[in-house]
Amino acid sequence: MHAGDDVDSLQKATRDFVAARPQLFGIAYRVLGSAVEAEDVLQEAWVRWQNVDRTDIIEPAAFLATVTTRLAINTAQSARVRRESYVGPWLPEPVDTSLDPQVGAERAEAVELAVLFLLEKLNPVERAAYVLREAFDYPYRQVADILETSEANTRQLVSRARKRLAQERRERVSRTEHQRLLEAFLTAAQTGNLRALEDVLAADVVSYSDGGGVRGASRIPVIGRLHVSKYLAAFAPRFWPESDIRWVEANGRPAVLVQSGGNAVALLAVDVSAEGIDRIMWVMNPAKLSPYVASLDG
Repeated sequence: MHAGDDVDSLQKATRDFVAARPQLFGIAYRVLGSAVEAEDVLQEAWVRWQNVDRTDIIEPAAFLATVTTRLAINTAQSARVRRESYVGPWLPEPVDTSLDPQVGAERAEAVELAVLFLLEKLNPVERAAYVLREAFDYPYRQVADILETSEANTRQLVSRARKRLAQERRERVSRTEHQRLLEAFLTAAQTGNLRALEDVLAADVVSYSDGGGVRGASRIPVIGRLHVSKYLAAFAPRFWPESDIRWVEANGRPAVLVQSGGNAVALLAVDVSAEGIDRIMWVMNPAKLSPYVASLDG
């Protein structure tokens, strides 16, 4: 093979990888719940793609999806150990979906923060099966090949994941209703209005604060309408007066970026059903906030 052939081959490999990259990131991010870890997986997939014999690979996108999924599963297995020692609640790392609402997927829902949070309760193989099938609409046969299991087992993996999510998440409301309740919640939280807070919260609402041990966030979830309302009202005088808010989009849903002194201190996102706000998610860990804010600012 001549040097020119090597260059042409690498250029084609680069084009194939760049074309597949949005979907590869979407797979890795959903399996891991971390944009930083997903980027690491893609870097490793790129190295492997450069070094593999590509002569007999007919469908580069399918090959790359397989490599990326398996790398993401391996990373998720090691991440699970790290997250067991995480200080306080762990929430997914948010991503800006304003330019790509689906982050490379066929279906958007599986990128929402609440879904990624619940997917973390599944084992990595179940998560991968659910993501490939539900977010990317891969045929069961292809998912089975990627996961190196049978089609029957793949169907069981996806079914278990669906049931788990259905048990823990009620039917969602429209984007307009989501925005309305988030706005009402924000106003009530800023003023510490107990009655207004109780009006928008579901009876079994849970508030999660992910500070990663770095910021003064609650290290345990706050559970129930009354407890959450009192908790929010108590810290309102200390938290909101010095803060500025910026309406943003995170993971396909409206969210609020809270800033103080020009620095981001929290991303506020909620999960909403017909019962009201079910989950309140405060992403306060600087390691998760910084990449998100950087993406917003281009």
